[in-house]
Amino acid sequence: MFDETARTETLFRRTLEQAASELGVQVDERQLDMFCAYKQLLIEANRSVNLTSITDDAEIAVKHFADSLTCLRAVDLRNVTSIVDVGTGAGFPGLVLKIMNPAARMLLIDSVGKKVDFVREVAASLGLPDVESVQARAEELARRPRYRERFDLAVARGVSSLSPLAEYCLPFVRLGGSFVAMKGPKVAQEIEAGARAVTILGGGELETCRLELPFGAGTRVLVSARKRKSTPAQYPRRPGVPERRPLGEAEADRKSPG
Repeated sequence: MFDETARTETLFRRTLEQAASELGVQVDERQLDMFCAYKQLLIEANRSVNLTSITDDAEIAVKHFADSLTCLRAVDLRNVTSIVDVGTGAGFPGLVLKIMNPAARMLLIDSVGKKVDFVREVAASLGLPDVESVQARAEELARRPRYRERFDLAVARGVSSLSPLAEYCLPFVRLGGSFVAMKGPKVAQEIEAGARAVTILGGGELETCRLELPFGAGTRVLVSARKRKSTPAQYPRRPGVPERRPLGEAEADRKSPG
């Protein structure tokens, strides 16, 4: 058992180290140690809580950890002091970004209590400071003064289409901060409506960064925008409305906010 654990940890570590190098991201030994500990907590918790369908160590290294590191291709974390991860799930990309920038304040949001419990456990186990894990809907949390327009960076990984994602995330972002959506290759179909939604919500021009994940793990497209104006007070709309009536689409634009 010990030999098998050591073998899988070595595989995970080497795979992640190589993947990070291919992405042009520097990961030091301390960070690798923390990623290994995080991975082990994920595997153990996944036996009783459905956190991920990916169970192979090498795949976890690339499709969760290295994928999370792609955010560094869209934003310079050295200039970021606060991050919100909307729909964090098992903590990707939020906890990975926190490990890369431990000084940043981190808010992890998910509507599923067991997932929030897990990321809270990981943060405590790894000794990560200033991490808040909240079970909530982003549409409700972003209306609270404590969180509204308080973050340098809002990230979301494959939670929804681009327009609703912008409505979930941009209300959290301060002026001059950034919104990054981690999307797949089909995001081109969402760009036009997404760009209009981002403008309505106070964001600037959309930028895209397309890259291939190492080891043939697929295409990642990072869609980002800077916050140029304050988000109008009526956004985000009530829970469920951003999905049903996405901003930027013709039907949604003809209707008043819900």
